[in-house]
Amino acid sequence: MNSGRCAACKYLRRRCPSDCIFSPYFPPNDHQRFACVHRIYGASNVGKMLQQIPSHDLRAKAADTLYFEAKYRIQDPVYGCVGMITQLHQQIHSAESELAKTQAQIAFLNSNDHAQESQVQNIETKLHPDSNILILPEQTNAAGGLWSYVPASATSTDQTSWF
Repeated sequence: MNSGRCAACKYLRRRCPSDCIFSPYFPPNDHQRFACVHRIYGASNVGKMLQQIPSHDLRAKAADTLYFEAKYRIQDPVYGCVGMITQLHQQIHSAESELAKTQAQIAFLNSNDHAQESQVQNIETKLHPDSNILILPEQTNAAGGLWSYVPASATSTDQTSWF
């Protein structure tokens, strides 16, 4: 056997002519590449497609594309490369959703931090007008009014001083 034959000519068991359309795109060391393409498209159809493309660079891209599509069509006969593309789109969508959720959590935590800082500033300014007693937010009633402070001396000893 002549080692100068391309993978296509080896696979088809024929002599490789000097102007073989397959030799630049299916090297002899990668026989699986042509086998995949031949199995899906057939050697005659691949040869016709490559001959219709005028530029060598475009032919190389077309051969790569045919191999890519054929390889995934063999792996997944129903969806082929479209199944892989769909799966990648789902992964992108999932990652974007997770990113948006994380950004929303960060924004929420940042707003809570800002609210807590402003609440601390408000607490520092809310002193009971008659004394130096600090009125905390937990000491406000549901209507927004303040609970009254009754001095311990004004009540009996068994009651609490806060109402």
